[in-house]
Amino acid sequence: MSDAVRADALLDEMPREGRGRLKVFLGAAPGVGKTYAMLQAAQAQLRQGVDLRVGVVETHGRAETEAMLTGLPQQPQQRLEYRGVALSEMDLDGILAKPPKLLLVDELAHSNAPGSRHSKRWQDVQELLDAGIDVYTTVNVQHLEALNDQVRDITGVQVRETLPDWVLQEADEILLIDLPPRELLERLREGKVYVPEQARAAIDAFFSQTNLTALRELAMQTAAARVDADLSRRYRQQGQQAPALRGRLLVGIDGDAQAERLVRHACRVAERRHLPWSVVYVDTGGERDETRLSYLQGAQQLAERLGGEVVSLRGSEVAKTLIEHARERRASLILVGRSRQRLRRIWHLGRGLAERLLQHGQGLEISVLDTEASHTPALSRRRQPVVWRDYLLALLATLLASAVALGLSRVLELPNISLILLAAVLVVAVRSSLGPAMACAGLSFLAYNFLFIPPTLTLTIDRQQDVLTLLFFLLMAGLTGNLASRQRQQLQALRETQRETSALLELSRKLTAATDRQAVLAAAMQQLGLWQDVEVSLLSRSPDALWKVEAGAQRLLTDLERAAADWSWQHDQPAGLGTGTLPDGRWWWLPLSGEEGPLLLLGISPKDGRSLPAERWRLLTALGQPLAQALERAQLAEDLEAARLHGQTEELRSALLASVSHDLRTPLTAMRGSIDSLLALGEQIPLADRRELLEGTRDEAERLDRYIQNLLDMTRLGHGGLKLARDWVAPADIVASATQRLRPVLSALQLEIQVPQQLPLLYVHAALIEQALVNVLENAARFSPPQGRLRVAIEADAEELRFSVSDQGPGIPEHERTKIFDMFYTAARGDRGGQGTGLGLAICQGMLGAHGGRVTVGEGLDGLGASLTLHLPLHTQPQMEEEQ
Repeated sequence: MSDAVRADALLDEMPREGRGRLKVFLGAAPGVGKTYAMLQAAQAQLRQGVDLRVGVVETHGRAETEAMLTGLPQQPQQRLEYRGVALSEMDLDGILAKPPKLLLVDELAHSNAPGSRHSKRWQDVQELLDAGIDVYTTVNVQHLEALNDQVRDITGVQVRETLPDWVLQEADEILLIDLPPRELLERLREGKVYVPEQARAAIDAFFSQTNLTALRELAMQTAAARVDADLSRRYRQQGQQAPALRGRLLVGIDGDAQAERLVRHACRVAERRHLPWSVVYVDTGGERDETRLSYLQGAQQLAERLGGEVVSLRGSEVAKTLIEHARERRASLILVGRSRQRLRRIWHLGRGLAERLLQHGQGLEISVLDTEASHTPALSRRRQPVVWRDYLLALLATLLASAVALGLSRVLELPNISLILLAAVLVVAVRSSLGPAMACAGLSFLAYNFLFIPPTLTLTIDRQQDVLTLLFFLLMAGLTGNLASRQRQQLQALRETQRETSALLELSRKLTAATDRQAVLAAAMQQLGLWQDVEVSLLSRSPDALWKVEAGAQRLLTDLERAAADWSWQHDQPAGLGTGTLPDGRWWWLPLSGEEGPLLLLGISPKDGRSLPAERWRLLTALGQPLAQALERAQLAEDLEAARLHGQTEELRSALLASVSHDLRTPLTAMRGSIDSLLALGEQIPLADRRELLEGTRDEAERLDRYIQNLLDMTRLGHGGLKLARDWVAPADIVASATQRLRPVLSALQLEIQVPQQLPLLYVHAALIEQALVNVLENAARFSPPQGRLRVAIEADAEELRFSVSDQGPGIPEHERTKIFDMFYTAARGDRGGQGTGLGLAICQGMLGAHGGRVTVGEGLDGLGASLTLHLPLHTQPQMEEEQ
C-alpha cells in the first residue's frame, strides 16, 4: 500500500482529537428498543461514575423506558412558543454552559421547533461533539437520506425527517438494536410502542410483516457496511491491506465445455471449507460464438442454483482482473481450470492463466483443476458469416487513402505518408471488425510498397532500409487495427451490459415496491411490456395440470407448446423456442422458481416467429431471478397472513360458541318456563300473573331478537355486506327513536335528555346510528342501579357531533377501556359485566367506523359509572329551499 493512502487514513482521524465521541443506537423501526438500550448503557456508565446528563429522551409513554430514566440527571427542556403553541426542545445553551462528559440525545433525525438555533437535532449534536461532549443517540434506518427513496418504495411512506448519511458514517460506534418483526408487532398490539388507536393505524399503514422485514435487512446492511469500512480504514492507517477474516472462494470460468465441471468442483470445495464462493467471468472484449455463450450461461445458471454468486467483470488481462477482484472481496482462494488454448499461451510467452496468477497473486491460494484431454470435446467454432460490405469498405478506404497520399506526396515525406494509410486502417477497424481491418492493413502495405517505395509502381525493393520500413508499417497497421477492433468490441459489450443492468435495476425497483402477488405481476408486465417485438405471458399451473394465464397475452396454446410448458414446469428448466427441448413451438418458457419449485411460468413469443438473440435470452434469464424472488416473497406473505387469519378465526369461533350458547339459552329457558306454566295451570293462574308471564315472555323474545340482530350486523360488518344508505337526519330524531325503542328497559331509571335547539344535520344511515345508540343505551341501563340517573346529551362543534350516554353504574376500569370494543370481550366488571356476547359495543364501533366516526370512553355522572361518546363527522350542510 502506498504511503499516500496511509497518510490519508491517518489524517481522517486527526480532527477527532479534542472532539466528543458519537455512539449511535441504530434500529430498523420504532419500538425495537433503541431508547431502552441507550438508557441501559447510560445506567452502566453512571454506576462507573461518569458525569452524564439526559439532554432529551422521548419515552412515548412506555413504562419500561420511563423506569430506566430513574436516577439519571436530566437537563431541563427549553420552552419555545410558535404561533401561540408552547413547544419544548433540548436546551443546547444550557448544556454547553455546564457541559457533561456524556449526553443522551434521543431521535437524532428530529426536526427542531421554529426558533431553535438549528433546524435539525443532528446539527445540535454536531455542535455538542465539537465542544468535546460524548453523545449517545438513537436513529431508525428509514431516516437516512440515501435510503429515503428505497424506504418509500418499500413502505409507500415518504419519510420527511432525514439526516445526511455522513453523520452516521462519522460516528465512532454504531450499535444495531434488532428485534424480529413478529415480536415488534406483538409489542405494537400490546400498546408498548403506540397508544392502541395509533397502533392499529400503524399496523395497517407502516408496520406490516413485509415492510418490517425489508427495513430490518436495510438496517443490517447499513451496520455491516459500516463495520467493513471501519475495518478497512484501520488497516489503511497501518499501511496494510485488510485481511480476509473468513475468506472467500473465487472460481474463474471461461466459455468452454469444462466450465460447469469447474463450478461443481468449486461448490464442493466451498462446502468443505465453509466458505462463501463466487463465479467470476472476465470479459476481455473478444468475440464469442454461440457455443461459448451457451457454455458460459449454463455455468452461471448452475452456480446460481448451487448457491454461488455470479460476477461478470471487464478487463484486458484476465489474471490481473481476477487478482484485483479477489483483493476487493478479501478472497483467500482462486480456483481456475488449466488453459488449453495454445494461441493465448503463445501470446503470453508460454505462460498460462495459472502461471500468471501465481506470479501476481502473492498471499492468495491458487488452485488449478486439470481435466483429461479426452473429456474435453472440441468446441465447434461456427464460421462467422463474411460481411462483404466491410471488406469492400476496406478496399475503398485503401484506395481513398492512397489517392490522398499521392496528392500529398510532393509536400510530405515518406514517413508522414504512411500515417495516412494507417488512418485508413483505424477507420476500417472502428467501423467493422478485425478481419476487414487486417485486410485493409495488407492492402495498405501493398499500396505503400507499390506507390511510394523506390522503384515505384513495382513491388520490388532495392534498399534494405525500405524492407524494414515496410515490415514496421505492416506491424503497426496490424497492431493498430487489432487494438481499434478490440476497443469497438469492448464498447459494444459495455453497452449491452449497461442495458442489462438498467433493466435489472428498473425491475428490482418496481418489485421492491410490490407487496403482493398482483403487484409483482403488474410490475413484471410493465417492465417486459417495453419490448414491442415480443409477446409476454405469465402462466400458473393448477394441481390438476391446467394452465391459467395470470397476466399478459391471452393465447390458446397448441399441443406442442403446452407440452413444452409442462416439461419446463416439471424439470425446472427453460424449454420451447430457441432451446434444445421442444424448440418447434412459438413460445420460450422459463420457470420462475422458489425453494420449493416453480411458482410461475414466463412465456416469450417473438412476433416475427424467429428466435431471439442470445443476449436477449440471457437478459430474460437474469430478469427472471428477481421476479421469482419477489413472487416467493409475496407468496410467503400471503401464507403468513392466511395462517394468522385462520388462528383468529378459530379464536373467534371458540369465543362465539362459548358466549352465544349462554346468551341464547337464557332467554329461551325463561320463555319456555313461562309457556310451560301457562300450559300446565292455565285458568288457575290469576289474570295479573298471566299477563306478567306473557310480558316476560315478550321481553325475553325481544332480548333474543336483539342478540340475533347483533350477530347478523356483526356478520355483515365483517364481510363488507353493510350498505350505507345515507340521508340528512336530525340528531334529536335519532335520540327520540332510540329511547322510544328502549322504553321498557329505561322505565326504571331517571332519564335525562339534553338536546340543544340548534343542531346541524347528520348525513348518515339513520337506522345504523340509531342501532349504535340503542346498543350503548342498553349497555348503560343494564348496569345502572334502580332509579339511577342516565343522561343522554348532544354536543356539536365545527368538526363533529357527539352523542354522550352517561350512567351511575360501577364504571369501566381504565386499563379495559380500549378492550371493550373488541368482539367477544366481556369485562370482569363495569358496564359490560361478566356475561354477554360482547358484540354490542363492537357493532357500535363498526357502525360508526363505517361513517368515519369513533367511540370514546370517559367518566360517568357524579364520579360514578362511565360515559360513552359517539363521535360523528359533520358534512357541509344542505341549502334549505326558501318558501315562495
